[in-house]
Amino acid sequence: MPSKPNILLIMADQLRADALGCYGNDVSRTPNLDALAAGGVCFENSFTPNPICVPARASITTGNYSHRATGVKENAGLIRDDQPRIGAHFASCGYETYACGKLHYVPYAPPAAPRLLHGFAHCDLTESGRILKKFDPKGELRGLEDYHDYLADVGWAGFSRAHGVGNNDVRPCPSPVPSEHHVDHWVADRTIERMQSHVRNVSEKPFFIWCSFPKPHAPYDPPAEYVNMYDVRDIPPPVGDESMLADRNPFLQWTRITHALDSLSPQARRVIKGYYYGLIAHQDAQIGRVLDALNQTQQGDNTIVVYVADHGDLMGDFGMYFKCSFLEGSVRVPIIVKGPGIPAAGRRKQLVGLQDVLPTLAELTDCPLVDEVDGVSLVPASRHDSAEVRDIFYSQCLDTPNQSAMVCDGRFKYIYSQAGPTEQLYDLQADPHELVNLASRSDHEQLLEPWRRRLIDEARRVGDTAILDGEDLVSSKLDRASYAALGVTEMGWRWY
Repeated sequence: MPSKPNILLIMADQLRADALGCYGNDVSRTPNLDALAAGGVCFENSFTPNPICVPARASITTGNYSHRATGVKENAGLIRDDQPRIGAHFASCGYETYACGKLHYVPYAPPAAPRLLHGFAHCDLTESGRILKKFDPKGELRGLEDYHDYLADVGWAGFSRAHGVGNNDVRPCPSPVPSEHHVDHWVADRTIERMQSHVRNVSEKPFFIWCSFPKPHAPYDPPAEYVNMYDVRDIPPPVGDESMLADRNPFLQWTRITHALDSLSPQARRVIKGYYYGLIAHQDAQIGRVLDALNQTQQGDNTIVVYVADHGDLMGDFGMYFKCSFLEGSVRVPIIVKGPGIPAAGRRKQLVGLQDVLPTLAELTDCPLVDEVDGVSLVPASRHDSAEVRDIFYSQCLDTPNQSAMVCDGRFKYIYSQAGPTEQLYDLQADPHELVNLASRSDHEQLLEPWRRRLIDEARRVGDTAILDGEDLVSSKLDRASYAALGVTEMGWRWY
């Protein structure tokens, strides 16, 4: 057995924390994740430092906010050379490193070029067709995305998108691919095979496996047997409606038009939610398979298991879907930690985020980081519910002129959007569903001024200077009425 504990980092894409049973959902069926949380520590006040895929993953990889890790807060950006990298760090500490699934490291490599892996020695890659779209729109080449090649090998070439629904299209549609060939099943298969092969052939070294599922990100296309898992009439409807967007981040109204979300009936939103839960239940079953295989290799007691998501999904709340928002469904993510030295059945209230994953794993494995990072180790908090982490959580999103930022102290959440500018303030204790924007009250100035100062101070502390204008916050003009002329775009429709 290796002298250091193994690491199994399990990740979902676009999974909101309250979609899991261990985070209070009494409809969604997630027995394996619930058991994982019962055997370790579940952080209840956990956030993403940027509610978009690429920057959130950059924060997990580097331990830093995206403006520092890549220089941008959009869904793009190469991780800078001066940044730590989670794969490279643990490789330098003697770990054999594997990435199975979706990395979303950009830029993507063209055909025959080495993949950008940031320190992972082995990779089984699927990027939900993004590399194929860029270099091979009809999906005729091999070697770009491994899952695409796998489907060809098992007789299902091109069928992953044969339903015609795109990455950013919320219309629910069952997957045409059988469950045993669905992408999340494939990621679990590759994770299990890498784990078993490592234990057979490289048992003297610890492993670090990043098992990264592409789901439940849209398209909401669960395997057939998970489509009718829930009676959609029994699923609680999304909260709020589109009329409540008028005093919130204008990017939400913009997205409603560009993604044709105004065409969805209340009943359609429930069906979408049922399919979303179906994808989560399918992923939970795959996680159960991975954890069973871990125990069968006799490595369960010597492995740190972490479960996270890069960001959430509004899932119909306020007539909206996707991320790029600091509303609860988008910004809250699960963070569960189990392993040697972690107490069982722990529930923690500290304010934590994805930037804390790398420093936490570094301390648990006695592999200290060389450079200081924005994240902090959660080891003390995992062992003691009174351990201090931070008094306020800061999150950022997008670049000018659409950038926004959030500060939250666990009860109150303040959101500033450059366009307008537009402000939001919520009392999460009195209004957990964020139905009332206190920034629209007649006495709003008295309420908002101290929160503006807190956001300015926190932005300056973490170095997010782009949202600052001297001693104030940057602002730009806004014409919400102009959105009516926008067309439907960015649905992510694919040929294959």
